[in-house]
Amino acid sequence: MKQESAAQNTAPASPPAQPPRDDGVPQALWIFGYGSLVWRPDFAYSDSRVGFVRGYSRRFWQGDTFHRGSDKMPGRVVTLLEDHEGCTWGVAYQVRDEQVSEALKYLNVREAVLGGYDTKEVTFYPQDTPDQPLKALAYVATPQNPGYLGPAPEEAIATQILACRGFSGHNLEYLLRLADFMQLCGPQAQDEHLAAIVDAVGTMLPCFCPTEQTLALV
Repeated sequence: MKQESAAQNTAPASPPAQPPRDDGVPQALWIFGYGSLVWRPDFAYSDSRVGFVRGYSRRFWQGDTFHRGSDKMPGRVVTLLEDHEGCTWGVAYQVRDEQVSEALKYLNVREAVLGGYDTKEVTFYPQDTPDQPLKALAYVATPQNPGYLGPAPEEAIATQILACRGFSGHNLEYLLRLADFMQLCGPQAQDEHLAAIVDAVGTMLPCFCPTEQTLALV
């Protein structure tokens, strides 16, 4: 999936990370969101930039029994799959000083404890300045976590999404907000997996209309 027109073959060096404070917490940190964090970070930050990471593809392969599903009916949310030709668009948030520890504490509960995600360092390329990449922290669900569901046909994923709801809302809302974000990024931002699931949902819902009728259901 060769998806970003602005990307260069040879990546420039990323700026070094900020030195840690005496308590081991860095003075500044970028956090990369590619799922619900793109529209609902829910932590204080100093800056945000839309852009992409290379070498990963987004997949609805993680089960969610809290935010978008339940123990009996797990929802489907996204994780990153290592993919040499992949490209995943999202938002990077910069947190500074006391924001760093507050954001990490909050995300540890939201993404790790309740979501089953681990942290990983990625290289983030801002949309406006792809020649100035940044090191960022990303939350990734690996196959080793108990909530991992793995691959399934897009039609099966769509069926599961339509049936599930959690404490943060309907699983369908999650899908549609992510699709809306990708449209706002422009034609250079592509996600064939996401688009196929949205199309499958469209065939299952009569008079499918993401901005009115469908959102009224969630």
